[in-house]
Amino acid sequence: LVLFLGGVGYLIASGVTKDSVYFLNVGEALATESSQLKQARLFGNVADGDIQQLKPGPGVSFTLLDKDNPGQTMRVSYRGAVPDTFKAGAEVIVEGGLSDTPEGKVFKASTLITKCPSKYEKQNRG
Repeated sequence: LVLFLGGVGYLIASGVTKDSVYFLNVGEALATESSQLKQARLFGNVADGDIQQLKPGPGVSFTLLDKDNPGQTMRVSYRGAVPDTFKAGAEVIVEGGLSDTPEGKVFKASTLITKCPSKYEKQNRG
């Protein structure tokens, strides 16, 4: 019994370590200090007409809108391969960290995932 409880305790403790990642919307990220948000996932929608290709190499910079309150926005910078489904208005999840710049808070993303559009969903074949 002691070994079993010790094993369960170890699994719980190892699951809640420094590797934990917060899953936040834009408003929650804006309310958090940059120094406290070094690793997180944000979700929201890509703002219309605000996508810039980063040079050199692949990557984009864009504004992420809060899904519940589109007035709250955050600038995201991502270096890496951009998914084909990435476009203005797309729902995205970005993973990375928050940093302060002279222009304000910028989310430096290491991962960019887009939600699959409805064209990939199974169609009703009545």
